[in-house]
Formats: sequence, C-alpha cells, structure tokens
Amino acid sequence: MERSSKVSRLVQQENPGKQKEANDKTQDGKLQVKQETTDGALTDQNVMAGEALDRRNIWEPSVYYALGKESFYFAGHDISIRESIDTYGALIWPGVRPAMMPCYCTSADLVVTDVTMTLVLQAVALCQFLENNQQQVKLMDKAVLEIGAGTGLLSIVASLLGAWVTATDLPDILSNLTFNLLRNTKGRSRYTPQVAALSWGQDLERDFPYPSYHYDYVLAADVVYHHDCLEELLRTMRHFCRPGSQTTLLWANKIRFQSDLKFTERFKSSFNTALLTELPQQDVRIYKATAKE
Repeated sequence: MERSSKVSRLVQQENPGKQKEANDKTQDGKLQVKQETTDGALTDQNVMAGEALDRRNIWEPSVYYALGKESFYFAGHDISIRESIDTYGALIWPGVRPAMMPCYCTSADLVVTDVTMTLVLQAVALCQFLENNQQQVKLMDKAVLEIGAGTGLLSIVASLLGAWVTATDLPDILSNLTFNLLRNTKGRSRYTPQVAALSWGQDLERDFPYPSYHYDYVLAADVVYHHDCLEELLRTMRHFCRPGSQTTLLWANKIRFQSDLKFTERFKSSFNTALLTELPQQDVRIYKATAKE
C-alpha cells in the first residue's frame, strides 16, 4: 500500500499540468450537467406558471392554487388551508390544479369558474350555499357532523357560522385536519370544533352509537368519486340520518363516472331528497335529504 501511494504521488508530480487539466474537465462537466438540470427545472416551472396565468386570464374570477396552501374568505374571515400530500384523503388533489398559483376565493364568487377544480368546487359551493342561505339552513348552535372532511374547509365554515362541529375522516388525515380547524376557528367560533376518526361503514354502532351521537346536520362534499367504498358510504349516511333522528343531510356532488349516477339513484331511493341548488356549468348539485320514516 505504501509503495502504491508513493508511485501515485510520483505520477502526479511528474504530470501536474495534465492532472490539473483532467480535474478542470471533470469539474466543467459536473458544472455543465448541474447547469443543464437547473435550466431544465426553471424552464418547466416557467411553462407551468405560464399555463396557470393563461387559465387565470381566461377564467377570472376563479380559484387558484399553490401546492401546500389555499386561501378563502367566508363568514367574514380569511381562511388559510394547509394541504397534506402525504395521504390520499386529506388533500385537494394537486393533479387537477393549476400549478404555482396562489388560491383565493370569496363567498361572492357564486360560480367558481375554473372547471378543472372539481374536487374543491363542491366544498366551496356548499360553503357558499350555507353562508348565503342562513335562514334556510340555520347552523347556529346546531350539532353538525362532516364525513370525509379532508382538509376541513367545510367544517371551518360551519364552525364560523355558529355550529358545534365534529369533522371526521380516516385516522391518517386527522393531524392536518386538526391543524386547519384550530388555526382558522380559534377565537372566532362559538364552539371549538371536534375531530374524530371515521372509516365509512366500519364500527359505526361502537364508535358512534345512536342516540348518544345525534346530529342536526350531516355535511358531505365530494365524497362520491371513483372508489370502492360507495356501499360503505351509503351505510354511513343511513346510520347518522335514520328514521326518527330528524337529522338533515346536505350533500354536494358532481357527476363524473357511471358509478356516481348509480350511487345518486340509490341515495334518492334511501332518503327523502330535494335539490337545493345547482351549478349547471360545473354540473354540481347540492341535495337535502332526510330519512324515510
């Protein structure tokens, strides 16, 4: 080993110019690759930003998004929503969102015109309906349950409108959901919103026994999409909105798949339903439902 090291040092001493030239070429190559990578990333970002700006110019007023944070204005308050991209449920999917744009929406935007935002659109539509129709849907001092709360926008607005809210979703969702609820309701709402784990159709009688867990309203926004839990979802709705409970279910939905149509028919056959409002351009409907006696 010692002999080999000496030979290596001798070679370097005999050819210092060649060694330096080789090192310089290596460094130049690394810098060039790094620069090309950086330039490529910046180009992609510029393209994404340009596309988002085009959408903004076409669809104003609208809802714009930046991965990680969304801003809204409802019930006289700014609402800041932190997204979670770690778990399937607790997000407004970034794959259908204009990239790199700040999000801001007010209740005055009665029709949210960015039709790519189907997932947030239904929650926003129901929030707008609740705020604009407080005489029709009186949430003040009412017990409200949201199923599939996700990042919590709908539960936050219900809390700001005076309801005692329990927001539910899968266990992995609850940390981010709790953060958003407390961040946006502390010092603003009559009641501190609660958070609870609820897996549709599972252990309902054990975790939410009736009549101990009784709610005046059950809220659901965009809970019907392309998944295999529609039967469990309907079972959950029936559990909380059962005969004699006098519970009202408010459901905002957009038809996207054939399974949505089938679920809607089953929903109508299970409950007394009424169409409260409709956004024809986005094909979003808000239903009111009560149990069939």
